[in-house]
Amino acid sequence: MADNLDRAEAAMLRDIGGREKAMVEQLMGWSSFNTGSRNIPGLREMADILIEAFAPLGGECGLHPPAAVETIGPNGAHEFHDHGHNLRISLHAGAPMRVMMVGHMDTVFGLDHPFQEARWREPGVLQGPGVADMKGGIGVMLSALLAFEASPFAGRLGIDVVINADEEISSLGSAPLLADVARNCQVGLAYEPSYLPDGTLAGARKGNGNFSLLVKGKAAHAGRNPGDGRNALVAAADLAVILSELPARRPSVLVNPARIDGGGPNNVVPDLAILRVNVRADGADDVAWIEHRIDRAAEHVAARHEVKVERRGGFNRPPKPLDDHQLSLFTLVRDCGRDIGLDLGWKSSGGVCDGNNLAALGLAVVDTLGVRGGAIHSDREYMFADSLVERARLSALLLARLAQGRWRPKA
Repeated sequence: MADNLDRAEAAMLRDIGGREKAMVEQLMGWSSFNTGSRNIPGLREMADILIEAFAPLGGECGLHPPAAVETIGPNGAHEFHDHGHNLRISLHAGAPMRVMMVGHMDTVFGLDHPFQEARWREPGVLQGPGVADMKGGIGVMLSALLAFEASPFAGRLGIDVVINADEEISSLGSAPLLADVARNCQVGLAYEPSYLPDGTLAGARKGNGNFSLLVKGKAAHAGRNPGDGRNALVAAADLAVILSELPARRPSVLVNPARIDGGGPNNVVPDLAILRVNVRADGADDVAWIEHRIDRAAEHVAARHEVKVERRGGFNRPPKPLDDHQLSLFTLVRDCGRDIGLDLGWKSSGGVCDGNNLAALGLAVVDTLGVRGGAIHSDREYMFADSLVERARLSALLLARLAQGRWRPKA
């Protein structure tokens, strides 16, 4: 350990080093337990497993039901979807500074996906669903907290842990809980995997919007009187092309027309189509610009094809710029890394996570404190086993430094 660690910090970090075998075994068990975002029974069982794992910390612990989530189905009708319950743990209610630590128990791998078990890809490299994104991160969080709470620094820092069940599907059911907890905190730590396998953190993040554009045309017989119809599918395709060209006019914006629902029998002019679009934007000006351009494009297509176009959805992840407030916490994390032999940097990311929302609520946020790994959201997902201890030490030291007053919120 570096010379500028005090005796209590060094002892706390040595304790984490003895947990590596148990951390790996725990992660292998968690990874081989399916928690796809739509596997509600599996998510509930995983929540019970996590309650038991976090029980030694004490404090208040409970499950919170999700908010109702409404979407637009492929037929244009409103649909409601079930989401899993979310775990919240609260420690040291009277502490003057509070840190919010967030993770998610859900993965992108449903019960019907062939990728279901953790295995060793090679010595030191574990492959499995969620090993990096982000059951490994939950293990890092837990080990850091166990070491911190056993140290002399415990009690000086309030801790709120939220592990949600729907982050991979935009955290719509857990959003009210995340916002409610964040209002009483100054710091947000999220345990997504490192941005790059070498441990680089994600700095600034784009905002994320999901839109459903309902195109309503007029049905007609495709052979006898097609001119009486108004083809909603063609209009939706035209709209998709127009939107796909917008980034050329503003490179800080990304637009991905992802899907068109609609159509029917070959002999019917389709009267309904729904264009699904994902949008990424660097800042608030970009958000306003792209929303305006979507509306203008919709008006143009409606007039050109004599259809109606309705915009649904919006930005559920605000942009997360790396301003001075955010940078001050990144600097502290970098210094903690240096003191345990890590050379940490950060890069901007087009990806989004719950850290976007916490930052928008005023917290200073570092959101890639989980394990080093890669190939997330694929059946090649992996993590480096030694990063479990490495990143747990980083978080434990960060908590200790926050408890010692080494960082203060920007006025």
